[in-house]
Formats: sequence, structure tokens, C-alpha cells
Amino acid sequence: MTTLTPADATSTPPLACLGGLSAVAFMASHWQKKPLFVPAAVPDAAGVIDRETLFELAQHPDAQTRRIACKGDDWTVDHGPLRPRQLSGKGPWTVLVQGINHFLPGADALLRRFAFIPYTRLDDVMASFATAGGGVGPHYDSYDVFLIQAHGTRRWQISGQADRALRPGQPLKLMTDLRAEQSFDCRPGDLLYLPPGYAHEGVALDDCITLSVGFRAPTHQELAREFLFWLADRIDLPGFYADPDLNATTSPARVDEGLIGRVAALLQNIRWDDAMVAAFLGHYLSEPKPHVLFDAPDDALGAAAFARAAQRHGVALDLQTLMLHHGEQVYCNGEALMVEPALLAALCDLADRRFVEGERVDRALAEQLYPLYLAGHLHLARPGN
Repeated sequence: MTTLTPADATSTPPLACLGGLSAVAFMASHWQKKPLFVPAAVPDAAGVIDRETLFELAQHPDAQTRRIACKGDDWTVDHGPLRPRQLSGKGPWTVLVQGINHFLPGADALLRRFAFIPYTRLDDVMASFATAGGGVGPHYDSYDVFLIQAHGTRRWQISGQADRALRPGQPLKLMTDLRAEQSFDCRPGDLLYLPPGYAHEGVALDDCITLSVGFRAPTHQELAREFLFWLADRIDLPGFYADPDLNATTSPARVDEGLIGRVAALLQNIRWDDAMVAAFLGHYLSEPKPHVLFDAPDDALGAAAFARAAQRHGVALDLQTLMLHHGEQVYCNGEALMVEPALLAALCDLADRRFVEGERVDRALAEQLYPLYLAGHLHLARPGN
């Protein structure tokens, strides 16, 4: 039977959401290794979202939403935006809204509590509402997850079992057999961390809302495919194919070995190094998801007025903005920024903290940030506004 390690206060500085463990201790002992249960880890979780707000987002055209229900052994999945009648009814059902941190500052603030893990891995916050008996069935995830109870009570059963066989013919990836090793009745504020591949099932004991802080875990195939797409626009192989030693043939439809050899030799000239991989990752991992759109500001300020306003109020990244940095390069929403060396530290700080105080915004930084403001990638606001 798997035994969960209780949160303790043996490391400093402690983090409240980890029950007294430091970030260093958590990463060393739990991250992608073993679960962690922390009672009352996030006492203000109830303030992140309520039922009414969740249902409003479930009907929003820009939100990624699913409604999951089960009758006997038959599961159904409906994709949003949902209609009001889908947000009521008898029996157990669940509504999942992905990426609520793109809509709610409180959800974004919750996500940033886990900023001891790089933004290249942090993904989003999902909210799930379930009626009594509702859930999404026994399953496992390919990524780490922090499950935080916001309202009501959900019973989690978890297992480190190696058998992950899936039931055939279901619209969800449901495990055939979950052999629970531990069970937790999670109440508002409780946190349960699960590493990738850990089997689990959560069933609502009453109407409840659970928040899931998830992480990016692209497959090796996805990383390789996207890198090759990116590389295709950046390789330089001059010249044209030539075969002065080509022989006459009696089988013109055959792909001859000489052609294969010459092209194989040509492709051997394609090279990349760590710097190119870093540039690819900066672009790729800061690229917003396809459904994400940015709104330019209404009645946008001119450059001089923006600089004055930024110095008064500060600037904060949009909730949807992804900003990363590596070495002397900064990436914002899939694009590499042209950065003056003197501004590099300020932009890296903006990427890390997601805001800059007004007193730190000088004329040069305001000029650098102005195009991002016009594109809706950042706003005149202090964090949380």
C-alpha cells in the first residue's frame, strides 16, 4: 500500500500551499515521484470561483468546456459552449471549464502560487462542478496536477498501480480497474498533488467545485514535429538538385538509388545546436493556444500618454499572455522581441513577476512596452486589477 508523506516543516522557507514544505523540498521528494495531501492548504480557494460564475463561463464562446454524465456504464460528453438547460437536471453530472485563469484574476493568482515550477511547464487552472455522485470516472493523467477543493466535498481514491488498461468503446479514457490504495474526503481548501500516471477517481459527495492546476507535458512526437516545422523556415541549403552522372534507364518509374543517395547526403547538411533549440522552445512554449484571442484597447492611448500612464499605474501582463526569457532573448505570445540590452533585466522581471511597478517604468521601457499594449498583450494596471 502506498503511504503519503505528510507535509512537514523541515525545510525553509515554507510554502502554505505545500503545508510547510519548501519548494526545494517538494520538488526533491514529491515532484513526479509521489502524492502529497495537504489539509487546508488553500483556505481562500472558495473565493476563486462560485457556481454562478462557473456556469457563466461554461456558456462563454471562448471557454473550453465539457459536460460529462454517466448512466450505468454509459458515459456521455458534450462540448461547449453549453446551453442553460445543460447546466441543470437530475442525476450525477459534471461540467469542466478549462483555463479559468484566462478569465478570472483570482484563478490566475492561484496559478502563480505554483510559480516555483517554470512557466514552461505550468499550464492552466480548470474548474469542475459536479452534482452528488458526479465525476469523470477512474483515469490517470500524463501530467502533474494539484487538485484543490473550492466548495463542497469530493472523495478522491488514488492508486499507484501499474495496470492502466482502458475500457473500450467509451468517449473518455477510463481505466478498467482502479484498485484504490488511499482515499481522501477533500473539503474546501484541501489540496492533493498527484504525479503523472497516478490513477485516481474523484466523486462528489454533494454539489462541489474542484480546481485543478495542470501542467504541460508534450509528447516526444509533438516536440519533434513542432521543432521540424519551426526548423523548416530557418534552414539554408543553397543550390539546386543536380545529377551529371545520371545513367539512361529502361525503368523510368523507378526511384533510382543515386537519387536516394544524393538527397540523403544533402539532408545530412541540416544541423542544429542548443541555441536553436532554445529559440524554438521560446517561440513554441510561449505560443498561445489556438482559441486564445487578444483584444486591442478601446481608445488606445498615444505613445506619450501611455508612458505617463504606465509611470502612474504600472503595467501587468494580460491574463492570457505567455512571456518567457532565455539568455538575452525574450519571447511574448510566440514572438521574439527585439530588446535593447539595457532593458533586458526589466523585461525578464516582467516575464517572471507578470507586472512592473510604475516607478520602474522609464521612457525607454515604455517605448518597448507600447506595441504590446496596442496588441492587448499587457495593460495599465497593478497586479490583481
